[in-house]
Amino acid sequence: MTVKSRPPLDGIDKELLRILQDDAKTPYSKISKQIGISEATVHLRVKKLLKLGVIKRFQAVVDPEKVGKDVVAIVALTADPRKYDEVLEKLKAMQEVYEIYDVTGEYYTILKVRVGSREELTKVLDTIGRIEGVESTRTMFVLRAVKEETRVAID
Repeated sequence: MTVKSRPPLDGIDKELLRILQDDAKTPYSKISKQIGISEATVHLRVKKLLKLGVIKRFQAVVDPEKVGKDVVAIVALTADPRKYDEVLEKLKAMQEVYEIYDVTGEYYTILKVRVGSREELTKVLDTIGRIEGVESTRTMFVLRAVKEETRVAID
């Protein structure tokens, strides 16, 4: 297992990341005034952070309920170890599967599934259960999200 090295981030980089996580559309002119650096430096820093992979991409954060995806389930899954990679590839291809975590313990992976109705959830769970290599699933229906955070704390 290779350990990824972290790129060195100075105080300016960290402040820039905090601002962009709050609002990625913040104009560079406003950022430059907030941080006390030139607009050109902001541009170069953002370009560097993108190149280093610190910033993966810029995207809009959409409210799932407002677009009809308000049914959420957490699915714990066990699989045949010999077919696990293929199982993961099939799960990654499913648009209803929003997050996949390879975990330790009783289960192999934990999924976050988001759909528009209980009927859709049933179909998705049936599809997951039919994937060759899936041995068992345990589904937890989410009643409410107490905290969902897209931002990463920058120390």
